[in-house]
Amino acid sequence: MQMVKKGFIVFALVWMALLVFMPKAEFYYALESKLAAQDIRLNEGSIEEGLFSLTLHDVTVYVKGIALANIKEVQFFTLLFYSSLTVDTLDVDESFQSKVPAQIKETSITHTLFMPTRLMMDANGSFGVVEGNVNMLKKTIHINFIQTQEMDMLKTFLKKDEKGWYYEGSF
Repeated sequence: MQMVKKGFIVFALVWMALLVFMPKAEFYYALESKLAAQDIRLNEGSIEEGLFSLTLHDVTVYVKGIALANIKEVQFFTLLFYSSLTVDTLDVDESFQSKVPAQIKETSITHTLFMPTRLMMDANGSFGVVEGNVNMLKKTIHINFIQTQEMDMLKTFLKKDEKGWYYEGSF
């Protein structure tokens, strides 16, 4: 019994040390370089690194040199078996607001070790409230529109069933 207890303590200490000393900012810079290969650039105002999180403030998203959106805050949180990405207040540039919703108030994407091939997401914004999931194994995305508002520009991409509007696609 003592061996199991010591093994558990060693495992917990290694797990905690891994989380605390994980190079979170370096992971972000690696992601930034991967996005740059796709001609997507992120220009953040500041980066704040916490024990289990990384927070970006005042992020501007550029695609092919054109400012596409401004994000107030992006927070990445991980415990290794549970990770979440939260985007707070995404404002789309005025020139694109006729094609996509003008604002997303909050978006949350989570991943758990119990469902390793799925990402769960939910968001609310000027279009209403949505919930969905991404299946990484099948490379599909499914988004249900729970409460809808101002979504005339999106209706061409959506399908309707007895539960309401939804989007289904693959990548």
